[in-house]
Amino acid sequence: MTCTIHARGLRYAYPGGHLALAGVDLTVQHGERVAVLGPNGAGKTTLMLHLNGLLLGDGELRIGGVVAGPDTVADLRAGVGLVFQDPDDQLFMPTVREDVAFGPLNLGLGAQEAMRRVDEALGAVGMRAVADRAPHELSMGQRRRVAIATVLAMRPQLLVLDEPSANLDPRARRELLAVLDALDTTLLVVTHDLAFAARLCERAVVLDAGRVMADGPCDELLADAALLAAHDLELPEGFDPLRARRAAA
Repeated sequence: MTCTIHARGLRYAYPGGHLALAGVDLTVQHGERVAVLGPNGAGKTTLMLHLNGLLLGDGELRIGGVVAGPDTVADLRAGVGLVFQDPDDQLFMPTVREDVAFGPLNLGLGAQEAMRRVDEALGAVGMRAVADRAPHELSMGQRRRVAIATVLAMRPQLLVLDEPSANLDPRARRELLAVLDALDTTLLVVTHDLAFAARLCERAVVLDAGRVMADGPCDELLADAALLAAHDLELPEGFDPLRARRAAA
């Protein structure tokens, strides 16, 4: 089985001196769905930004066999797709179709192949019907799915999502969950939405103070009330993660 992420002793300090990653050890295998949980300031976003070379720290980091470093940033970004919390950070073209085509065309693909990838990616997120609409005309849930399509069109080995369920109404959240559940790719989901994580991910990692504090089956970690309390995490009242995982299986 191919190792998608291999981090050992990963450290990163911001220019002001704040140590955001203090020796992260993490391995994610191809095909896994892993939730990255933790309080604000735990280092979750900093870790995410390392995965495609937006930040480069100390220690060892390999993504799909590529060693992270100044000379491999282009290779990292070809294999890792980041979906940011605000879809408007990724959508900037006049139409959805043009937004999704932007990446493939900039890879140097011909127009026919790029349009084939656009159709494939929009189909994967259920957004073919809006291909010729302007992104600003869409709902937040629709824009988030289109943002995912812009990344899928690049055919990444690893898909990393930052707070994918944030600011979604219940229906849009449910639709997004179904879209992500149907994807056949390795997923790393950075989220405060523990119920969303429980339904989507088999495994969870708790990050706090820049270190991995717990790593194991998602439902088991979320059923550990003491662990959640120690890291400022909280399930919705009445939510049973063990039952949620059985229902999703």
